[in-house]
Amino acid sequence: MQQNGTRYEPSTKRRLVGQPLIYAMTVFISLGVFLFGYDQGVMSGIITGPYFKKYFDDPGAGELGLMVSVLEIGALITSLAAGRIGDAIGRRGTLFSGAVVFTIGGAIQTFTGGVRSMVVGRFISGFGVGLLSTIVPIYQSEISPPNHRGALACMEFTGNIFGYASSVWIDYFSSFMESDWSWRVPLFIQCVIGAILAAGSLVMPESPRWLIDNDRDVDGMNVIADLHGGDPEDASARAEFQEIKDRVNSDRASGEARSYKVMWERYKRRVLLAMSSQAFAQLNGINVISYYAPRVFEEAGWVGRDAILMTGINALIYLLATTPTWVLVDRWGRRFILLSGAVVMAMALGATGYFMAIDVPITPRAVVGCVIIYNAFFGYSWGPIPWLYPPEIMPLTVRAKGVSLSTATNWFFNFIVGLVTPYLQDVIEWRLYPMHGFFCVCSFVVVYFLYPETMGVPLEEMDAVFGEDQLQEFYENQESEQVSLIGSTHSRRSATHRLPTPSLLQVARGWFSGVFKTRRDRSAYEPITGEE
Repeated sequence: MQQNGTRYEPSTKRRLVGQPLIYAMTVFISLGVFLFGYDQGVMSGIITGPYFKKYFDDPGAGELGLMVSVLEIGALITSLAAGRIGDAIGRRGTLFSGAVVFTIGGAIQTFTGGVRSMVVGRFISGFGVGLLSTIVPIYQSEISPPNHRGALACMEFTGNIFGYASSVWIDYFSSFMESDWSWRVPLFIQCVIGAILAAGSLVMPESPRWLIDNDRDVDGMNVIADLHGGDPEDASARAEFQEIKDRVNSDRASGEARSYKVMWERYKRRVLLAMSSQAFAQLNGINVISYYAPRVFEEAGWVGRDAILMTGINALIYLLATTPTWVLVDRWGRRFILLSGAVVMAMALGATGYFMAIDVPITPRAVVGCVIIYNAFFGYSWGPIPWLYPPEIMPLTVRAKGVSLSTATNWFFNFIVGLVTPYLQDVIEWRLYPMHGFFCVCSFVVVYFLYPETMGVPLEEMDAVFGEDQLQEFYENQESEQVSLIGSTHSRRSATHRLPTPSLLQVARGWFSGVFKTRRDRSAYEPITGEE
């Protein structure tokens, strides 16, 4: 096959092509999100066990909060670094590095000798989690076709919840062991999964967008051809390659630096939306349940192993609730799912606080019901979409950096929630749950007024969704007028750097018109076709 003077040959290393390859890659990289889902849930069951309490001398709320939440500090650090790492060594290399680091941290936790080494192990595992949680959504979005991108990303999130549910049930069955292995076995299993992911990442194909962006056009076209069925002459594969290549060339011609500063200046709105989605995912209360579900159920009247059992049942329903989004996300869109989820979650959290406050005989069963409803709607909405949305809306030049900031936001709020929840459970008690319900209401307002719909839009055409094609036209017109006035013979790049900054009124008007036009008139977007 000839494309721009370069000959492309189909890869002979991978047997799977087309949809089987896409689904196989989705299932496998879901091990990455399985790991940090598992690691988030595994502590919830073991910290209430008698052997764990005895080994660590009955740790208080502060020590428990530190052991649980220190993982988020490590994840925060590497999620900030993952933007540069993902661009430097590729998506696959970052996946491998994250899996190795996570496995090392898991081994330290498993064979810990006390609180200090447990904290160190959780901290190191956090480094791996930060890399995995940043790079997996990027990798998934870059290999997925536009019309199935949402479904595949939601399948990936189901892997995360499968990890959480698995950890809860492993905690439950391990609780029958009459020794310290009742908490060491659940911690050891994460090491096994991490080793499998590290080994498997070595045979996975690299992201075609990263390959093309690094001038490995032959390799990039081979991967695209495999994803489209294995035929390098396929018209849709050629069109996708050309669209990605044109965007790469256009970005290079603009002379725009790929720094965090430039990303913030040009794509501030996209960055803030990506960060807000992850912030609300935590503020809406999920980790009060994920990290401390047995404690929640103990507060409601369930005792000992029964609290873990209720957590396990809740986790299974949580897992099942993530599956309808596979179909709905590319039919209903991202906005409707987030809005409807926020409404039901707010009501469920308010009811949880109410039943705990009145403390009547029906309270234990009522709280379980409210928590199940809350988790089900979180799994359908604010669970998967904040992992799908940021890599969708960020352009290729700064995608890894933008997603790293949004993921870092997730882990920052994750840490805050994990650290203060045991304290708040003791101090404000049932009021904790209506408080998070209030944040659900806030998230509804923000999504309704500020989030554009991205369903079905190719990644290279996202500028049109945000109205930035109009802003680019403004700059080009300004450049044309400037050149005609001063008779400049400089290149377009140097002229662009001398352009005057639009007034605050112009920026504000364009920003708000972009928000509301995109939100209300979704039919105005017309996708670029691959026809020649």
